[in-house]
Amino acid sequence: MKVCVFGAGAIGGHLAGRLAQGGAQVSVVARGSYLAAIREKGLTVTSPEGSFHTRLAATDDPTELGPQDAVVVTVKGQALPGLAAAIGPLLGPQTSVTFVMNGIPWWYFDNHGGPMEGTALPALDPGGAVRRAVGVERTIGGVVHSACTVTEPGVVHVETPGSRVILGELDGRISERAKALAAALEAGGLVAPVVPDIRREVWLKLVSNMTFGPLCLLSRQGIGPTLQDPGIREAARLCLEEGLAVARGLGLAAEMDVAKRVAAASRVAHKPSILQDMEAGKPLEMEAMVIQPLALARMAGVATPMLDLTVGLARKAAEATGQYVPPA
Repeated sequence: MKVCVFGAGAIGGHLAGRLAQGGAQVSVVARGSYLAAIREKGLTVTSPEGSFHTRLAATDDPTELGPQDAVVVTVKGQALPGLAAAIGPLLGPQTSVTFVMNGIPWWYFDNHGGPMEGTALPALDPGGAVRRAVGVERTIGGVVHSACTVTEPGVVHVETPGSRVILGELDGRISERAKALAAALEAGGLVAPVVPDIRREVWLKLVSNMTFGPLCLLSRQGIGPTLQDPGIREAARLCLEEGLAVARGLGLAAEMDVAKRVAAASRVAHKPSILQDMEAGKPLEMEAMVIQPLALARMAGVATPMLDLTVGLARKAAEATGQYVPPA
């Protein structure tokens, strides 16, 4: 299977390494120091299950790679619209494009059904750039659960065992193309189920991201250290409950043992990606991960007072450093 991973940061590097380990013909689209390191030294992934090193094709020019069987997009949400046109040279007649990204995806209401069917989310896809470049028909939804950090360009460290990637067609079909990509990921050692309701999986991860991300951004510490404070643990519990209420307000059967989730998170030292990016001086993934979910809460008529507070403070912090600029 010929697979291009578009974006070679922590998640992209991890998935590319796993796909290569499983025998897929893998390439990556990267840039800057990440591209230079992968070209010079290859890609190294360290994890609790073991470490491995691989050499693979790496470029900042997708025209060098040509059409693929599958493209896996792992860039940050704020970068996607500006990069969407560059996906074009990777597309053949049957190429699928799987978006393995945090937050509410640009395609969320496509093939959704009901009164919200087809509702556009222009803050996530300004001017319809991704829709034009890729299209809904090629798109597969993806959710990744993997605590990853780039320790140096070309080296990805996976902090916890049991990483998994959940795939799903937007219309709920269990398709052959999704199963083929899942098999390639599983051959590399990942758990990769194909599910009939990918939106539910989006929200089950999102409620954690929009809870722990802003709290850690404000504390400037990893999840476990942040949650050592009893008041912050209670705020986290309320945020998780509110996030689940939004998902249910949108018609999803989203359930979680909130107390168990907070207890588990309290034992994890990992810094969420939004905090890693703040410390690195990079633009922050605010829109898809924390701001648009609250816009959907308003659409669903669900009150979110604690999330409004934590997200609002995180947004102010990001605006103060210039790492988040609201859409015009």
